[in-house]
Amino acid sequence: MITISNLSFHFGGQLLFKDVDLKFTPGNCYGIIGANGAGKSTFLKILCGELEPSTGEVSIPETVRMSVLRQDHFAFDAYTVLDTVMMGNKKLYDVKVEKDAIYEKEEFTEEDGLRASELEAEFAEMNGWEAESEISRLIQGLGMTDDQLYDEMSTLKESEKVKVMLAQALFGNPDIIMLDEPTNGLDIDAIMWLEDFLADYFGTVLVVSHDRHFLNDVCTNIVDIDYNGIKMYVGNYEFWYESSQLIQRMIKQQNKRAEEKIRELQAFISRFSANKSKSRQATSRRKLLDKLSVEELPASSRRYPFIGFDMDRVAGKDILFVNGLSKSLDDGTPLFQNLSFMVGHDEKIALIGNEMAITALFKILMEEDTPDAGDFKWGVSITKSYFPHDNTAYFNDCTLSIIDWLAQYSKETTETYLRGFLGRMLFSNDSVFKPVNVLSGGEKVRCMFARMMLFGSNFLLLDQPTDHLDLESISAVNHGFANFKGNVIFTSHDYELVNTVANRIIEITPEGITDFSGTYEEFLERKKSE
Repeated sequence: MITISNLSFHFGGQLLFKDVDLKFTPGNCYGIIGANGAGKSTFLKILCGELEPSTGEVSIPETVRMSVLRQDHFAFDAYTVLDTVMMGNKKLYDVKVEKDAIYEKEEFTEEDGLRASELEAEFAEMNGWEAESEISRLIQGLGMTDDQLYDEMSTLKESEKVKVMLAQALFGNPDIIMLDEPTNGLDIDAIMWLEDFLADYFGTVLVVSHDRHFLNDVCTNIVDIDYNGIKMYVGNYEFWYESSQLIQRMIKQQNKRAEEKIRELQAFISRFSANKSKSRQATSRRKLLDKLSVEELPASSRRYPFIGFDMDRVAGKDILFVNGLSKSLDDGTPLFQNLSFMVGHDEKIALIGNEMAITALFKILMEEDTPDAGDFKWGVSITKSYFPHDNTAYFNDCTLSIIDWLAQYSKETTETYLRGFLGRMLFSNDSVFKPVNVLSGGEKVRCMFARMMLFGSNFLLLDQPTDHLDLESISAVNHGFANFKGNVIFTSHDYELVNTVANRIIEITPEGITDFSGTYEEFLERKKSE
């Protein structure tokens, strides 16, 4: 159990949260949500002791073991996968290292024998002899092979390192697991395995995630960081979201009724205050007016951008034809072979599978790269907007302000128009004069969306558009795609986005494609049954 009493934290003179009193109990999974900058990761660091709170305390029993998902994927490059995962239980790993060091001595003393005996008993008590098999189950569940146990971390791909670090956090049945963005970089099979693992877990789990589907599947409670406070709600993310929207609507309705009453009283006072026969009534109503106040909505830190796409023209009969495309890496490794499909009206296609292959396909379709074989043809009426996976070319060497950067892509270049447009993307006041080369990842993504929205295209191509975005911005993207009347081809790690927008799924593998007409959920159900 974690008990938090009178907790507050200031960062750089800014108050993140105050007067926090919470309890986290075993058997529950707590989803921690809040706008970017609200303090989600900071809150986790306070709980695991990496940061000291400004006031209050965090109480965790000494017998409780806590495990934290580490973000530094290069810190363990000198170790094997097996040792890296075992370090998730530091006490067990230290016993193993000391024990092995004693046995490797050339001269084995009586004292060494006694110490080795003590260590063996401690190792067995912590289920050390089952550690390797448990680690094997964890990494296989996450999609790696048993053969990789003794590989050095430095030899692994980045996506594999992500899985090893997650296995480290889950290893050895810790009492408390803290996970900051655990689904980042995971494929769908690994995410589904993790959901099942956490759903059955006996301990206390705290997770920060921007994946709405993941939060819905694993969370029993939602911890909301907002209004400079932290509140806990029972239920998953969807239940919290619907409840919070209902409360906001109720408050607005109450305000509307109060405002109507105020206007009525003000009109009466104005009309009769000069009339002697009505002056007493006017005075009583003025006193009532003084007591009546409109309840202000809490100043939420959440801000929702507007993302919407309008077409300048409707697509004609022919949209996109792809015929026998093939592409390999420089070393000859195939990304895809003989890829063929056509796009029809009203189709929104989600691409899944090998991410390098998907990015290569986007670049070919946008004529930034050439295929090894095959061809493709766009319809003559098609106008395209593209969101690349890597947007650094648009920003890194550019010293323009946001407003001047956007003006490059706009037919209308007046400051009033551009300010209005950027305001909908949460750039207001002097922030529009910030140089684009110093923007955060999320700000750059919003700039790219603003750029796309200016073009009036009837076909959108988007390679991982939700990376770096908070839940509010992802919801806005979801809404914008769902309402778009043209065609979309996209890929995303956000399950909810894919499931609610796509009506066709194309899975790309080196051997070929699986082309499925239907939702993502229906596609996964079919794969499971097969």
